[in-house]
Amino acid sequence: MGSTVSNFGQLCGKGKTQEEERRLRANDRHFNLSCNYANNAIKTSKYNILTFLPLNLFEQFQRLANGYFLGLMILQLIPQVSSLSWFTTAVPLILVLSITGVKDASDDINRHKSDKQVNNRKVDVLVNGQLKKEKWSNVQVGDIVKLENNEFVTADLLLLSSSEPLNLVYVETAELDGETNLKVKQALTVTGEMGGCIETLAAFNGEVRCEPPNNRLDKFKGTLTVNGEVYALDNDKVLLRGCTLRNTEWCFGLVIFGGADTKLMQNSGKTTFKRTSIDRMMNILVLCIFGLLASMCAILTIGNAIWEAREGSVFTVFLPYEPGINASLTSFLMFWSYVIVLNTMVPISLYVSVEIIRLGNSFFIDWDRKMYYPKSDTPAQARTTTLNEELGQIKYIFSDKTGTLTQNIMTFNKCSINGKAYGELFDFSGQRVEITEKTEKVDFSWNDLADPKFIFHDHSLLETVREGNPEAQAFFRLLALCHTVMPEEKKEGELYYQAQSPDEGALVTAARNFGFVFRSRTPETITLVEMGRKVTYELLAVLDFNNVRKRMSVIVRSPEGKLTLYCKGADTIIYERLHPSCSKLMEVTTKHLNEYAGEGLRTLVLACKDLDEHYMEDWMRRHHVAATAMEGREEMLDELYEEIEKDLLLLGSSAVEDKLQDGVPQTIEQLAKADIKIWVLTGDKQETAENIGYSCNMLREEMKDVFVVAANTREGVKEELENARRKMSPNAPENPTVHRSRSGLFWLQKTQTVPDEDVAGEYGLIINGHSLAFALEKDLELELLRTACMCQTVICCRVTPLQKAQVVQLVKKYKQAVTLAIGDGANDVSMIKAAHIGVGISGQEGMQAVLSSDFSFAQFRYLQRLLLVHGRWSYLRMCKFLRYFFYKNFTFTFVHFWYAFFCGFSAQTVYDEWFITLYNLVYTALPILGLSIFDQDVNDRCSFQYPQLYGPGQMNLYFSKKAFVRCMMHSCYSSLILFFIPWAAMQDTVRDDGKDIADYQSFALLAQTCLLIAVSIQMCLDTHYWTAINQFFVWGSLAAYFAVTFTMFSNGMFLIFTSIFPFIGTARNSLNQPNVWLTIFLATLLCVLPVVAFRFILIQLRPTINDKVRYKVRKEGLPAPAPRRPPHRRISTRRSGYAFSHSQGYGDLVTSKRFLLRLPLKSRLALFTETDSAIAQNHPQVFRTVTEETEEQMREQRD
Repeated sequence: MGSTVSNFGQLCGKGKTQEEERRLRANDRHFNLSCNYANNAIKTSKYNILTFLPLNLFEQFQRLANGYFLGLMILQLIPQVSSLSWFTTAVPLILVLSITGVKDASDDINRHKSDKQVNNRKVDVLVNGQLKKEKWSNVQVGDIVKLENNEFVTADLLLLSSSEPLNLVYVETAELDGETNLKVKQALTVTGEMGGCIETLAAFNGEVRCEPPNNRLDKFKGTLTVNGEVYALDNDKVLLRGCTLRNTEWCFGLVIFGGADTKLMQNSGKTTFKRTSIDRMMNILVLCIFGLLASMCAILTIGNAIWEAREGSVFTVFLPYEPGINASLTSFLMFWSYVIVLNTMVPISLYVSVEIIRLGNSFFIDWDRKMYYPKSDTPAQARTTTLNEELGQIKYIFSDKTGTLTQNIMTFNKCSINGKAYGELFDFSGQRVEITEKTEKVDFSWNDLADPKFIFHDHSLLETVREGNPEAQAFFRLLALCHTVMPEEKKEGELYYQAQSPDEGALVTAARNFGFVFRSRTPETITLVEMGRKVTYELLAVLDFNNVRKRMSVIVRSPEGKLTLYCKGADTIIYERLHPSCSKLMEVTTKHLNEYAGEGLRTLVLACKDLDEHYMEDWMRRHHVAATAMEGREEMLDELYEEIEKDLLLLGSSAVEDKLQDGVPQTIEQLAKADIKIWVLTGDKQETAENIGYSCNMLREEMKDVFVVAANTREGVKEELENARRKMSPNAPENPTVHRSRSGLFWLQKTQTVPDEDVAGEYGLIINGHSLAFALEKDLELELLRTACMCQTVICCRVTPLQKAQVVQLVKKYKQAVTLAIGDGANDVSMIKAAHIGVGISGQEGMQAVLSSDFSFAQFRYLQRLLLVHGRWSYLRMCKFLRYFFYKNFTFTFVHFWYAFFCGFSAQTVYDEWFITLYNLVYTALPILGLSIFDQDVNDRCSFQYPQLYGPGQMNLYFSKKAFVRCMMHSCYSSLILFFIPWAAMQDTVRDDGKDIADYQSFALLAQTCLLIAVSIQMCLDTHYWTAINQFFVWGSLAAYFAVTFTMFSNGMFLIFTSIFPFIGTARNSLNQPNVWLTIFLATLLCVLPVVAFRFILIQLRPTINDKVRYKVRKEGLPAPAPRRPPHRRISTRRSGYAFSHSQGYGDLVTSKRFLLRLPLKSRLALFTETDSAIAQNHPQVFRTVTEETEEQMREQRD
């Protein structure tokens, strides 16, 4: 289908022929289908019934070991080579492939279900002059569809008409840009006149020419031709897939882009096959092991050729060669025989065990009650079981803001009126009291129109207002008048506000509860209910907000005829326009503003001014001339606004809280202590993101500087980045240092690494989306990376979903560090897919992020437990498992190698055949699984209290190529002990009764017993956390070995299976000899003693952070959690930004003569349905740092 061809084509640079221009006709399916445009079906799954088996096997055989085992199985089918049956390799290989295949199939079935659910949604489509219900997947380009209130937008649509005046519609774009405030779209007048008339719409034959499918969410260029007239189209005329229709009864739209061509899908990124760094290293190590195996087999083959030439000819008298076999062919076949005998260097049980360990650690995440959120009944979920250990190696976190760090709830928190601050509580001694949910709330029951969900705790503010304080009443009168909110009253007294910005909604709601209720508006009037009295103000002018003005004003006439200008905006802007008499009040208000900004609140300054009637008449006349001018309109209006907005009288300031999720500042502080860098990538505007940065403790007053990159040209962006870099590191070279190397399988992958540069002090970086577009270009990306990585905190504002993915890929490409992306909306899907680990938050923006993620939970604060506890433990356990697994198998295999020199290089095994079969399957499988699933170096509380414990994982210290070489050397030493000590002890030994004991079976039994006990003790030394299960597995495995061994050599087995078990009594005859047990003890002691001595010396001289923490815990015990204290008040000297996130132009709409000609609505969604803030289920963590003691201090402590 078309969508399959074009799916992600724009992102991948592949697919169908590049489309240069899209041309379509309304209601003309024949013409549109001839253009082969993608239909509206989407496909995010990887397989279908036909492609699953070949594609999945292809992916699995990218793991080199699987191909190795397949070749080994083929070798075992050759009788002249193999001494083992083929099914000993085939059965485990098929089992591993099947388990992995079933897991992959299950994941893909879930993706198919999700696709099917979306594609089968129903929508009204205009077909042959009638509205018919059609599946989304059947909608074609050029179709006209009807959407109703609260429905998802089916495809990218050209808005034709709506139920609202002026052909407006309200849409929520949370899934596109993360913002939950409503945005307004408006249809062309020529199409809006069709209204909801089906006959007129069915006869509509307009032709659209527009840009081809692309990922730019904020731009659209095209034209609509109707009856020979050409009309320009822009982004305000288009509804994008992923939006939700709100507060609009119905609208009609023309499908422009469908399915994979929609801007949502163009931004969704490409699904990649994620593998951990340990997996990639394993491929390289397995390749090295193959080389070692080939070398060992070659050495033994040469030895066999020499032995055949010198000694073998003697045996041909009574053991002649088979026909066609000679010494040369024997040596060749012996090479492959040793490949089979020594294959235990990479046993297939390694990969089975790895999958079991990952699955077990995934269950621990799923079952963790401390990551369960009861309010939404949402547990944590490990959606992918193959990435657990990578959670312990994260260096960079890329986070969305809205819904991830914040709750998407705006609340009126504090205010300053006429120099007095309100919103805080103090006890009788004047000490500030912490506000909790048990604190008494202000009773607004006296106000019949109050919002019952509004919460405020400072009773003195209500008392001040009700006492008739003129400044307080003017403050809330301003909030009730100066805005662009639209009221809606379903029932008498039930008010709902449609606010383009949630900040405005919060401020108007606050005024409503304190007795100044915004009740209704017309283009010429605003009606309030002031302290129970209905008052109607004449609205003379709205001086609208824009990004340059950073303020908004209204001019109203009261019923008494008094003319007043009310203004609110950013403090820096309002202060410049105040009357000199306000200087003292301004100082006090500034102090309050700094306190609010220090707490991360979003602040506004409020001011007013009385106007003269004659001056106002003259100003209105000039305003009319300017508003109707064809040229220079904006400049003339700005000049008039500047003229009237001066000599203002300061009323006070407001502080609105964009409520953070519980525990966000503590979590960010904790992760920063673990040396994890957090970058915020948000679609919000700069001021909003900056405020949240301070609230989250990401931006701090202690920082030397916070750089803002907001240039609109490529040269400007380059200059700002270079200036920031030079200030942070004056001595750094101008050109970046790039280390080029090779890595990956066969060293074919070229890597480029930009090293970290030293910086004195902490800095922050804020960059806008349009600047980021230039910075991500090829010749500027390294400058962006250098500057950003020098900073402690990076915040990217107004970024598109695809830019989020590009930032993640830039860091992945040049930093070679493990990255994690976390978000909660569809706009975060691309970066979640791009990062090594994707985490989805089950929030208010749908489930798209969760469906694309590897791990999911309900609250951002759970991220610290996921990384610092589960991630670190998973990484530690996996590394211990790999080190021990290679140790025990190399030791097992090297003993074969030494034995070859004593058996004529005949490929005879040193161990009993049943021991070889059961060694990895039974005797050593469960103990190491127990260690790898349950082991903890320290418990979870210590992991939180000492976040520095996370550092070794980031540097990959626990399992690396060096650790692998050390493991091989250790195995080589152990194998020498485990072979030569039993060999020397058994060579000339006799039993107590004088009989000879030095037979092959007795030696094999002694050697394998020494091996099993030695590796078991080694595992015990590696275990830090003992459970009953560990004990059972260790002792149970040893008991199983002796039980099986005695059974194999028992009289009963000999009588039943004489040919299979001919060596009757070997076990009891050997193990009842004291010298055999002495040999076992000596060999085990010589294996273990150097390890214990080495570790003891290492702890004394070079203790790791883990050693220090364990020592502290043993010495001091775990401290009790500190009592909860009120948060420390932080005073900020920064000037706050304008808190609004709405766009320019709404002043014109609310004063439009046709705007209030509203049609009756069936139902409308309440825009502000505030919920109680979430309650943290656990107390904030108490952070402690580990003092890095010197070597002398550590020795003194241990003495």
